[in-house]
Amino acid sequence: MPITKEKTADRYTEAVGRRKTASARVRITPASKNTFKINDRDLASYFPTAELRKIIEEATNKVKVGNFNISIHVKGGGVHSQAEAVRHGISRALVKHDESSKTKLKTAGFLKRDPRAKERRKFGLKKARKAPQWSKR
Repeated sequence: MPITKEKTADRYTEAVGRRKTASARVRITPASKNTFKINDRDLASYFPTAELRKIIEEATNKVKVGNFNISIHVKGGGVHSQAEAVRHGISRALVKHDESSKTKLKTAGFLKRDPRAKERRKFGLKKARKAPQWSKR
């Protein structure tokens, strides 16, 4: 069921963001200022470094569509991967909320799901491609 403009004042917009094995379910609700709740914790306590917080806030700073209460459930992966998954989810939710923000987010590369992940280890090898040292005798 698509959300109409009249209902967005009391309804949320939901989207999913992914990166490697991390996935983030993001809900944005219009509000008076931007607030982030990640797994029922605030942004500063969940992502302690400024670099990770900057990654998450990039999407909302890139497009000025309004202020939102942003509620996020994230699981899997490492902290950096989770931060990028959250950014991907926020970007997708902002596009669902306001279609005009799509061009800015797309040129920044926030709407693309980064497909790079660790390659699996093959049997007989030490890592994915590293083989044991070969000796003739």
